[in-house]
Parts: sequence; C-alpha cells; structure tokens
Amino acid sequence: MSSSGRPSAAVASGDLQIVSAPSNRTAISALPPRHPTNTSSALVEYTPPVINQEEEDLEVKLRRILDHVPVRVNNTSGSSAGSGSGDFHQYRQMRRKEQDRLARMDVDFHKRKQVAEFNKRREERLKATEERTAKKRLKRQKKKQKKQEKKIKLEGGDNCEEEHHKEDDNDKSSDEEDDQNE
Repeated sequence: MSSSGRPSAAVASGDLQIVSAPSNRTAISALPPRHPTNTSSALVEYTPPVINQEEEDLEVKLRRILDHVPVRVNNTSGSSAGSGSGDFHQYRQMRRKEQDRLARMDVDFHKRKQVAEFNKRREERLKATEERTAKKRLKRQKKKQKKQEKKIKLEGGDNCEEEHHKEDDNDKSSDEEDDQNE
C-alpha cells in the first residue's frame, strides 16, 4: 500500500504479496493462550440450543403461518403531511372494524369459558352420580348376599332342624321310657 491508503500498482493488478509470520508464539502476547485440546480459535464456543419436540412443532407452525399468511396493510397514509377529507371516515371505519374484532374475541372467550365451566360441572355431576350408583350397587349386592346366606342357612337349617326334631323325638321317647320304668 502506498501512503495514501491505496494499494500499489503491483497489488492492484492482481499480484499477491507473501509476508512471513513469526513462528513462535511469544510475538503474539496480546491473545490468551489456547487450551491444548481446543481446536477452535473462538473465545466463546457456540452451542446450539436444545429444543424439545413441542417447541420445535410450535416453531414449524409459526414459520408456516408467516410464510403462508399475507401481511396486509390497509389505508396507508400518503407521504404528504396533513389529512385529507376522507381520512376521518377511514379512521372511523378502521376503529369500527377493530372494535368489532375485539367484541367477537370477547364473545368467543366468554363462550369458551362457559363451555369449560359447563364441562367441569358436568364432570362433577357425573362423578357424584357414579359414586351414588356405586354405593347403591354395593348395598344391593350386600342385601342379595345376605339373602342368599339366609337361604343357605335355612336350607341347611332345615336339615339341622329335622335332625333336631328327631333328637327331640328320641329324647321324648326316652323320657317316656324312663317314666314307664319308674
């Protein structure tokens, strides 16, 4: 380079200049020493962030939306300063559209909130009904089981009673025999 800051005629024409660099590291003492295992010359290594599947899906969706949904700017003002006679009407129209949009958002929010509350109450009612039904079912099963046990006991008791009656008859007959013997 010349003193004016322009490259000399030899460099400007495409010739290359070779400059020797110092071989030892002591000449470059302004840089911190490198870590022996580090192959990068960067002071701070870039590590890409770890993105989980949900975040990646959201990023893909956002990218798709940005790619496919056009950005529309309506009623842009001209480059001249000041307002024209139609600007107020345009402002009122934009304001009315925005208020309508906000009103629709509010209605949608309240509708979703009501549906969520209804579903919550419905689930609670179904759970309470199921609990009552389970309780009554258990009561019916216990009653049926007791009835069956009683029936089994009566059937088994009939056999026992018959034996008991036979024993009583034998006791009576033996008592009568004892009375006769006396």
